[in-house]
Amino acid sequence: MAERKVTVEAEVGLHARPAATFVTAAAKAPIDVTVGRLGGEPVNAKSILMVMGLDVRQGEMIVIKADGEGAEELVEELAAIASAP
Repeated sequence: MAERKVTVEAEVGLHARPAATFVTAAAKAPIDVTVGRLGGEPVNAKSILMVMGLDVRQGEMIVIKADGEGAEELVEELAAIASAP
């Protein structure tokens, strides 16, 4: 299992375009992937409604987890999307 803690840098947080980009990248992978607030319940990172429902704002930390073949690469890609300004 791969896990990464990331601070969300986008001005709009993990909403709108950043959320769509994040979910699209997660959905391409044939493995389980979750995202959640630090210390909170994780949600399916392949669901735009679940990701936007987290209401993650700029400067907040999230935890991305993936399990399966290619998990490390996927987590790194998602972390880069979440930490992009």
